[in-house]
Parts: sequence; C-alpha cells; structure tokens
Amino acid sequence: MSKSTPADLAVAFRSLERRRREAVEASGGAAVAGSLGQLDQHIAAAATLVGAAASAGAIADALAAKPADEWDEATLDAVREHATGAGTAIRQIADAGGTGDDDEAR
Repeated sequence: MSKSTPADLAVAFRSLERRRREAVEASGGAAVAGSLGQLDQHIAAAATLVGAAASAGAIADALAAKPADEWDEATLDAVREHATGAGTAIRQIADAGGTGDDDEAR
C-alpha cells in the first residue's frame, strides 16, 4: 500500500460522507445495511486511533490538526487500512443496486 500522508488521509476521510450519500443513492434501495455497518465500523475504529469523534469529518480534522511528523507510522498504517476498508464498503454499497451496464454488454 502506498504511504499516504496524514493530509492525504484527511482528504480521503473528508470525502466519505459525500461518497456514502452517493453510494446509497446508487444502490437504488438494495439491502446495504451490512455494508453500511462495515463502513461505520471502519470510521469508528479510525476515530479511536486518532482520538476523534466517530465521524469522518472529525477524523479528517484530527489528522489535519496534528503535524505530519508527530504521527507514528503504526497509527497511520492502521488509519490507512480503515480508509481502504471504508472505501471498499462504499463501493459495495454502490454496487448493490447494479447499473445494468454489465447485463447490456452480454
């Protein structure tokens, strides 16, 4: 995995709420509770790691507030893993409704 900076991670977490809304909309009412739960678990775990409230915005603020050289690599690696997991959950939510594009191509 590439070594994203705390600033990169802050950008990623800042976009999660928008991406979540877009993914739920794209799901078209499909059952996505499990993936939403996974997303929330990744956000809560990352929040604990950075000492923030369990919201993507609060995580981003915490990452941005502390100078990059004050973050230890183990914490950043764990936050990166949760950012990746959150992104995977969002893709699963969006894909749950399907777009029909694959069906048309067959």
